[in-house]
Amino acid sequence: MRAAHRTDESHSQAARERLLGDFKTIAADAEALLHATKDDLSEKARDTRTRLASALDKAKANYQDVKAESVGAAEEALSKADRTIRAHPYEAIGVALGVGILLGVLLRNK
Repeated sequence: MRAAHRTDESHSQAARERLLGDFKTIAADAEALLHATKDDLSEKARDTRTRLASALDKAKANYQDVKAESVGAAEEALSKADRTIRAHPYEAIGVALGVGILLGVLLRNK
């Protein structure tokens, strides 16, 4: 059950990172578009630029919220790992040793 939960969390983290990357790309493209159309004085262009600027501001705010949430989740996971290691230091050393030996064997065979 825990492994499935960790897998869901890692997929969720990957999705957040992709979303943050998409936000950055969209924001950069929108800013480039706003800059490229700054000399167009038609009514329709001004309205579109206003809506785009508003949407861009909202996207930037959402980006900051998602980023803060991701950082908060990472800090919480780190804190939980730290508490677990401090509560079970010998078990943590044993697991780290086992993982190190396993990696050493796997990498040595390649």
